Amino acid sequence: MGNVNGTGVEEMQECESHQWYRKFMTECPSGLLTYYEFKKFFGLKNLSESSNEYVRTMFTTFDMNDDGYIDFMEYVAALSLVLKASVQQKLRWYFKLYDIDGSGCIDRDELLLIIKSIRAISGVSHEMSAEDFANMVFDKIDINGDGELSYEEFMEGVQNDEELLKMLTESLDLSHILQKIYGELLEQETR
Repeated sequence: MGNVNGTGVEEMQECESHQWYRKFMTECPSGLLTYYEFKKFFGLKNLSESSNEYVRTMFTTFDMNDDGYIDFMEYVAALSLVLKASVQQKLRWYFKLYDIDGSGCIDRDELLLIIKSIRAISGVSHEMSAEDFANMVFDKIDINGDGELSYEEFMEGVQNDEELLKMLTESLDLSHILQKIYGELLEQETR
């Protein structure tokens, strides 16, 4: 993004916002990103049915006003969440993402589906199977043993277990997507 020495935080944020706006409007001239464009925007194609559902769930969590589109402000909010949010803010978003049916609890099947989908999209192999990972999460933080993670169990359990926090954070690492966005922005600037 160039030299930022002597540049105030506000100027950096303005520059960043301008670049995000250019990328967004280049990819989405209407100013509204549809689900199809969202997938194209992040290079997500030929996904399995479960991975496709995960991407749809992610799209829905970013579509804050539930109008079926992601506008520029929702896009900035999503990138800010991924880039700058506190651990607690990210965990709230993770919970919403994992709670596929919106019941206010995460069951083992929801967690397993999301973990499998994330792994399919990222293409990264892991030491622990998705099933073992889901079982570990429930063994560690399902305090009352009811087979569901309430918001409180999830937040407290993950924050009090550094290993689990690290694993969840890494599993939802979107840096490869951000590198793609920034790479394209830098390429546009050098033209």
